[in-house]
Amino acid sequence: MSKIGTILVVDDDDDILTAARLLLRRRFGEVVTCRRPERVPDLMERHAFDVVLLDMNFGPGESSGKQGLEWLERILGIDPDVVVIMITAHSSVDTAVEAMKRGATDFVTKPWQNEKVVATVTTGVELRRSRSETATLRRANEALREASGAISPDIISESAAMQEVFSVVERAAPTDANVLILGENGTGKELVARRLHAMSPRSRQVFLALDMGAISESLFESELFGHRKGAFTGANEDRLGRLQAADGGTLFLDEIGNLPLHLQAKLLSVLEQREVTPVGADRPQAFDVRVVSATNTPIEHLRDADLFRPDLLFRLNTVEITIPPLRERRDDILPIARHYAAVYARKYGKSARTFSPPAETALLEYDWPGNVRALRHAIERAVILTSGNRIEPVDLQLDYPGTLATPAAATAIPTILNLDEMEKATIERALRKHGFNISRAAAELGLTRASLYRRMEKHGI
Repeated sequence: MSKIGTILVVDDDDDILTAARLLLRRRFGEVVTCRRPERVPDLMERHAFDVVLLDMNFGPGESSGKQGLEWLERILGIDPDVVVIMITAHSSVDTAVEAMKRGATDFVTKPWQNEKVVATVTTGVELRRSRSETATLRRANEALREASGAISPDIISESAAMQEVFSVVERAAPTDANVLILGENGTGKELVARRLHAMSPRSRQVFLALDMGAISESLFESELFGHRKGAFTGANEDRLGRLQAADGGTLFLDEIGNLPLHLQAKLLSVLEQREVTPVGADRPQAFDVRVVSATNTPIEHLRDADLFRPDLLFRLNTVEITIPPLRERRDDILPIARHYAAVYARKYGKSARTFSPPAETALLEYDWPGNVRALRHAIERAVILTSGNRIEPVDLQLDYPGTLATPAAATAIPTILNLDEMEKATIERALRKHGFNISRAAAELGLTRASLYRRMEKHGI
């Protein structure tokens, strides 16, 4: 078995240093000894010590332990997570206890018992590793919180309709009220949800998104509530559900309108009780999340009790926000187009792209059935395909209704015969035809929603 742990032994007694080196190097990865404590800072710069064994006194006649306490503070000042174990005589136990109050982890007495020293240092190495893992996890969580809670710069708007949306967001964000965001696919519902989180008191906590339309019914409880090891076939370890993973933060439930009625009942129950019982567990666990939901299902359909539970709708839409489609806020089209033209020019190493007046007219007159998502894809495609610095209408490749319905178009041999490219083009056409409604496009393509999502991810749609 490989040896782990880097140990520093600081003592002015050569016999102690020799005994410690011979004892510890058989069990640990590296053992460094030092007679003069003033060398410790330099050694700590060159080594990542897990444990420091530190004598309480240095020099003849010293017995107060003052030197050991001073070096303890200096060592912890250099590395607050290092484990310091004091070396002391039996008569100085009280001083060693004082050292532990100041940050030392443990102490060993001279003359020591080898088994006791090895056990104490082993525990110290494990503690140091645990501290390092905790610190790494804490930094990762902070980075995730910052990334998930940041207000996206992609919310670009000059229209009065969207300013009204932002006004509602500003008023709702400081509260813990659940919010339901309505709007067609591609209007930016998740971006609005992220803005709600970023402007809320929970902004320093996690924002966790879950696409309710992309998880199968059989995995719904495991995904949302979590499970215990052995709860079912394939449950090889405990899994934390999304409700508990988002504890203290915001849980964004996208495509909530696609949730079947029998699963709506389960979701309602945990939201009312604010407790969740993981699959295979025997007791509920409390959670604290703010729920923000979104759907492209029209509100009149949600109010149909045969499609959606009224009590769940009441629970979800304390505040209701409707994002207008892009065709109803044409003032936003050109600012968004110019933003993405700059973004994709940088991404693909192209020179800056501008739009010709006819291209701007084409952008403004197009109905954008896929909303901002479709506009973004059109601009990305144009930036790639245009040969100059000015984007023309032909570069946008806008798919107007009826332009492919002629007999010649129906019988023409496709110019692209690559299967992957044909699949991508077919998916894009189905999405545009159905206004980027995932359920309808999937039905026409003969796919499940999950299969369509996988293919969209595959092709970068």
